[in-house]
Parts: sequence; C-alpha cells; structure tokens
Amino acid sequence: MITCIAIDDEPMALEVIERYCADSDLVDLKATFREPIKAVAWLSREKVDLIFLDINMPDMSGMRLVQSLSPMPMIIFTTAYSHYAVESYNLNAVDYLLKPIIFERFCTAINKAAKAISIQNSTDDDDKTIVYLKSGPLTYPVKRSDILYLEKDGNYMTVHLRGKRILIRENMSGVFDLVPATDFIRIHKSYVVAIKHVTMIEAHQLTVNCEKIPVGSSYRETVRTRLGLK
Repeated sequence: MITCIAIDDEPMALEVIERYCADSDLVDLKATFREPIKAVAWLSREKVDLIFLDINMPDMSGMRLVQSLSPMPMIIFTTAYSHYAVESYNLNAVDYLLKPIIFERFCTAINKAAKAISIQNSTDDDDKTIVYLKSGPLTYPVKRSDILYLEKDGNYMTVHLRGKRILIRENMSGVFDLVPATDFIRIHKSYVVAIKHVTMIEAHQLTVNCEKIPVGSSYRETVRTRLGLK
C-alpha cells in the first residue's frame, strides 16, 4: 500500500483526490492540506511514500515545497497549467496530472508510483541487478551499480561505465525506466548521473570518476536538494 498525502488550496480538488484514493486499492491517503506550510510541518514529523501536489498555491508554490523537502517523497503534480510539465520532470516527478483529473489517468499515475516503489525496494540488491543494454546487434549485461552516468547523444544515449562506453538507442524521456530515479539524478538536459558515484560537487559541475559533468542552471536547486546541500 502506497502511503500518501494531498496538498491543494482548492477544496474541490482535494475532494477529487480523496474520492479517487478511496476507490483505489493501491493508496492510503493519510491527510490532506490546503496550506502548504502546514503540510511541510506535518512532513517534518511523519513520512509518506507519495505526495499529490498542486503547483499554484499561496505562500508557497508546489515547486518550492518540493525543493524544501529532504528526503523527498515521490511527487505527482496536480495542476490546471500544462506549461509546468518540463520543470516538474526536472524535479523527477512521478507524473503530472492536468485538472480536471479523470480516474483512469489517476490510476495510470498510481501505477507509475507503484513501479517506482518496487524499484526502490530492490535497491538493496542493486549490486546484483543486471540491466541489458542493446547496442546495435549486440546486447551487454551490465550491473546497474556499475553505471556512472548517462549522456544524451542525439537520438541515442551513451552509458558510461569504468573503462567502457555503450551506445544505446534511448532518449531522456525513457531514462528512468532504465535506471531508478531514487539512485540517479538528472543534472543537465543531456546528463543523468549515479548519485553514489559523485566524488566532488562544485557550483556548476559535478565530478564522476574523474570526469567533469556540467550542471544545467535550471537543475541546480534540485541537485543541491537531492545531494543534501540545503
């Protein structure tokens, strides 16, 4: 069962989430909040797996709220505005639901969250987890824990390992189906890095296995939060 809360300044929006959660066998709604500051105070005492989060709210926006949380639960944004989608995915949101939310779309988002939790629960076995990287006619079995970072290369992606690179046909929209968002972070429009392999953090770049990797300006706040720097 996925434990969750909902934060939205609109009472009717919260009622929809409450009704959908009650009709789902996958989620347990612990609380709802109309004031983001009260939700942050509650989260300082309690822990949940997931937050349904509106973006435009008084006193504190949903984006700012996410950046204030450490550790950060999974996030499903709920909003009437589509133009926040790119920024939400920069924050590794599980999904982005446009209001008015229909139940079928809600279920799709919950299933994504359930899949993410399943991956997260398997991280203890990460050293044994094998991913199969298809490069042209060849397929390489690789320990997921050996992946240092991934680099976008047109319609392809280069997977960087120690002493080896593998070019696969993949794009950024599918990268977190390949590696878990709990252990990897997008730091640039072209780079996703393994948090465990970061050896040095600077204002505009990270070092992974002696390689300097740029941090995009729109990703810096998220990177600082995920790496515990604020």
